[in-house]
Amino acid sequence: MQNKPKGLDDPGTVKFMKVMAAVNVWLFRRTGGRLGSHWRIGAGFRNPVPICLLEHTGRKTGLARTTPLVYLEDGPNVVVVASQAGRPENPMWFLNVVANPDVTVQVGRSRRAMRAKVADTAERAVLWPRLVDLYADYASYQSWTEREIPVVVLEPR
Repeated sequence: MQNKPKGLDDPGTVKFMKVMAAVNVWLFRRTGGRLGSHWRIGAGFRNPVPICLLEHTGRKTGLARTTPLVYLEDGPNVVVVASQAGRPENPMWFLNVVANPDVTVQVGRSRRAMRAKVADTAERAVLWPRLVDLYADYASYQSWTEREIPVVVLEPR
């Protein structure tokens, strides 16, 4: 396991990430994806990567939640990664979609009803290199954590 940047697990960093995600969702929705539809941080600085909005249901609260995520199109499917920047635990959105797999994905102004499933070992082996090609920081994130970062395939309903 490689050394991850200091402060990544700091509560202030986690709070900052949540605030920035909320701002991203607001901008994306307000502009129909004209703003907030590309990630320009880390490996995305020189090669911005696409962002979708994943609408899911809280597993404990039953409330609607929206999370901006880097995505990869794979035919009719949308593939997302539960990286949480290599933090030691899975993100809340991942736990929510495992409990409630019926989700909605928004790309630009287009919204699609989808069903989430965690990629099995064989699917992950095929998708992971494509995801790292899309956003190289995923390789660093995986090296910073002991958990295998889940890949989630969203299939049309």
